Amino acid sequence: MSLIPKDVMLARAREQRRNNVNAEAMVWRAVRARRSEGYKFRRQVPVENFILDFVCFESRCVIEIDGPSHERQTAKDARRDAWLCAQGFRVLRISNDLVLGAPDIAIKRVLAFLKDPSSDIC
Repeated sequence: MSLIPKDVMLARAREQRRNNVNAEAMVWRAVRARRSEGYKFRRQVPVENFILDFVCFESRCVIEIDGPSHERQTAKDARRDAWLCAQGFRVLRISNDLVLGAPDIAIKRVLAFLKDPSSDIC
């Protein structure tokens, strides 16, 4: 895999921050500013050739909010998750529908994932 130039990735990440979807905005409101039990999250962060929806570097956790487009790219998501796991990250995928339909449950899943280091989803 050839590396995409850093300036290109940063521009893409900024664009995604400006145009985030409703589900991502809801999760961001819940986890920003250390609101999640003190964990610090960043959103739309470029890491290698990927832009992570949410990442907590101190706990090496990645939260991905999967909308309808992810139904068509399961193999791509699996390769991405495997690469992230090989780099020492744990990955939690939450459906867009869950966040929009039951945001409290979605946030509880995030908190449980953060608190349980054995919850490797790799």
